[in-house]
Amino acid sequence: MLYLTLLPVVFHEPEVPGVVHKVWVFFHSTAYRMVLLVLLSLQQLSLGIVQLLGKRTNPSLIFASSFLLLIGIGSALLLLPRATYQGISFIDALFTATSAVCVTGLTTVDISSVFTLEGQFIILLLIQVGGLGVMTLTSFFAMFFMGNTSLYNQLAVRDMVSSQSLSSLLSTLLYILGFTLAIEAMGTGLIFWSIHDTLGMSVHQELAFSVFHAVSAFCNAGFSTLAGNLGNEQVLYTHQMLYLVLSLLVILGGIGFPILVNFYETLVYEGKRLYHRFFRKGKRFRRQIHLYNLNTRIVVIMTAILLLVGTLLILVLEWNHAFAGMSVSGKWVHAFFNATCPRTAGFCSVGMTTFTTQTLLLMVVLMMIGGGTQSTAGGVKVNVFAVVLLNLRAILVGARKVNIFNRELSQDSIRRSNATLILYLLVVFTGIFVLSLLEPEASTMALVFECTSALSTVGASLDLTPTLSLAGKGVVIVLMFIGRVGLLTLMCSLIRQQQVTQINYPSDNIIIN
Repeated sequence: MLYLTLLPVVFHEPEVPGVVHKVWVFFHSTAYRMVLLVLLSLQQLSLGIVQLLGKRTNPSLIFASSFLLLIGIGSALLLLPRATYQGISFIDALFTATSAVCVTGLTTVDISSVFTLEGQFIILLLIQVGGLGVMTLTSFFAMFFMGNTSLYNQLAVRDMVSSQSLSSLLSTLLYILGFTLAIEAMGTGLIFWSIHDTLGMSVHQELAFSVFHAVSAFCNAGFSTLAGNLGNEQVLYTHQMLYLVLSLLVILGGIGFPILVNFYETLVYEGKRLYHRFFRKGKRFRRQIHLYNLNTRIVVIMTAILLLVGTLLILVLEWNHAFAGMSVSGKWVHAFFNATCPRTAGFCSVGMTTFTTQTLLLMVVLMMIGGGTQSTAGGVKVNVFAVVLLNLRAILVGARKVNIFNRELSQDSIRRSNATLILYLLVVFTGIFVLSLLEPEASTMALVFECTSALSTVGASLDLTPTLSLAGKGVVIVLMFIGRVGLLTLMCSLIRQQQVTQINYPSDNIIIN
């Protein structure tokens, strides 16, 4: 960090214009200073978190508090004069910062017309840090720049990022950061290729547009710098490739980092297998029986089913309705796009109010299910939904154990899945009830859609968000925060955990039917 800070000082301005001079200009630019400040802030935050973990502070409480801190910093930055064209109220700055950090996408103001380039850059940083997770970034800084931390700290971080062992903890953090940067870079290139010389932008504007939307899509934020989101006339009918690229990024961000790591490990294994087959014949090669773990199989299969069913249903329901006037290929693309985004991202290619009631109900279900665990998606998660369905199937067929792919699901997984679903339903019902009292003129569908979208960190709305009262905005802010931190995580940070007891009581039954 010291070298990065001293670079602008020791690197003198070249006398001859060229590539070296452009590098010097970059080191003295505002963007470089902002990136440097972010890195220094993360380093100091990492030190603080390591100290808190050393005091045996509840990791769930630290995790939730880190998001609150980031939201507070983001709100203050968005209130700066250079962040907006004509200023913004505190509640709108807080709402936007919360939506960005919680990668939701709900906004009370228009991003393209209210925020300057600096303001949009701040939102982009909040999305990136919020999408990766404050604890992931700070843990990486703590382990990479500060040396080895205590065993307790490493155990706490391991549980947060779902690492298999302490020895692979740093590699897991590197995988997460590496996958994020690589996929976002790939997405930036594909988006740039799909819009180049078509939107009337300069090359720099096209690059900024591509970076913003690649990060927003992979982090499942749903923010767009276009007026009217992605339903803007500039891209609606002529940029099908843009919608497909964004859909791919949303899916990759929504399936979860453990699945991406599993895919990478499988790809490396297959590469080694092919190498031994063609170049090292006769040499012994250790074969792996189970390339894909149980979590990967469940998430991928459930994601494929939800995408297929969602696309077909939306296509049938909106063929001559919201998609009227589009080409056949355009209808298929927009059906797929609008089946992908409600599960996790808030992008919309067609006005939500133009959809049929049946499509809106389908989207509510998709929002509730969400994406994979340890991802940037929200909702109860497809893993939880799959476990609940498998448990239901076991009850219906009279099975005593829940089995899938020759594996028995643990009772802890079943209990946590049921608890997550119940907590979600309780919180979303409470949110709808309170918001209906604060917004009596809003329709029931709009209230259900708004609260489900906020709690699932989706970001879709039936045009209710900009019209919310001050108290209504507060309710949605709380729902977005709860949805991003996680229901069980938040409850565990607030409720004192019981000590493990060795007492076993007699079992008994309760009459259920």
